Amino acid sequence: MDWWQTAELSDGMNLTAAPARHFSGRGIKRFKTLWSSFILKTKSHNLYLGGDSGYDTHFKDIGKKYGPFDITILESGQYNSAWPFIHMMPEETVQAAADLGARLLLPVHWGKFTLALHVWNEPVKRVLEKAKQLNIKVTTPLIGEPVVLGEPYPGKRWWEF
Repeated sequence: MDWWQTAELSDGMNLTAAPARHFSGRGIKRFKTLWSSFILKTKSHNLYLGGDSGYDTHFKDIGKKYGPFDITILESGQYNSAWPFIHMMPEETVQAAADLGARLLLPVHWGKFTLALHVWNEPVKRVLEKAKQLNIKVTTPLIGEPVVLGEPYPGKRWWEF
């Protein structure tokens, strides 16, 4: 799919490819394909699946065209100030959620493995701090814990022990 193309997955369920900001390709061939985020629209919910992305104006564009979103799943870890075009700083993740019109933010890409030099639980702490300032609701499930829209959202601070 190209950006802004929509595919009907089933009656009442559509998937739309949207912009993201990252590099593409594996191995020695790079930049031969688009990097994308996705919008999953069902009869009852509107979801944004961000993938990896640096912060930019595409979040506002997507929010205007397809928002608001019941849940936005955005990466919030494995960042470095030297990589602004491929991964967001935690505060940018929260701003992206605001730009998208998120009713709920699910920060991902932070508590499982380490690619960057920050402390493993730093991203979620910074996300929660900024989310409080911007009044963005955040869910923090344990790895593998389900998040069911419309039911109480996981919010235990499991990284604090």
